[in-house]
Amino acid sequence: MSGRVDNDPARWELLESIYLHRRPWLTVRQDRVRLASGRTIDDYYVQEFPHWVNVLAITADRNAVLIRQYRHGLGEVSWELPAGVLDEGESLLDGAKRELFEETGYCGGVWTPLMELSANPAIQNNICYSFLAEGVSLAGLQQLDATEEITVHLMQLDRLREIVCDGGMIQSLHVAPILKYLLQRG
Repeated sequence: MSGRVDNDPARWELLESIYLHRRPWLTVRQDRVRLASGRTIDDYYVQEFPHWVNVLAITADRNAVLIRQYRHGLGEVSWELPAGVLDEGESLLDGAKRELFEETGYCGGVWTPLMELSANPAIQNNICYSFLAEGVSLAGLQQLDATEEITVHLMQLDRLREIVCDGGMIQSLHVAPILKYLLQRG
């Protein structure tokens, strides 16, 4: 994340936190906070999530490894990067490698951090860590969770650009690392 700038607003003072709901996929707390101005907000709601990872995986012959899966929130099947939640105590890189292999059967290659993103920093507390994996290869079968139904697609980079630019991929945490990668390639 970026560093401070001289005229940054002050952090809010946390006066109290009350958990309203604690479940694995929905944890909500109500914070009481004081702003630098002295104003108090009694009911500021925050959703807590574990950190997420996603992977822009590129094969040796320069194809991106994409997935398609149904997303119930929108009721649609969409293009995505392999992605998921970090397991307890798992490193960012290990989590990204695990998610890529579980969802696609691809692994290996040279891995580098690509970017860090927040889905909604106003109300969510987690970060999505994006990785670039270049030179990956198919090494096995998918190892999907019971609730996952995912198809794997190899996509030429020109077609990947079209999918993103034409609105075929709408998951912003997946679009951003792809755009960064494509912009850096020139």
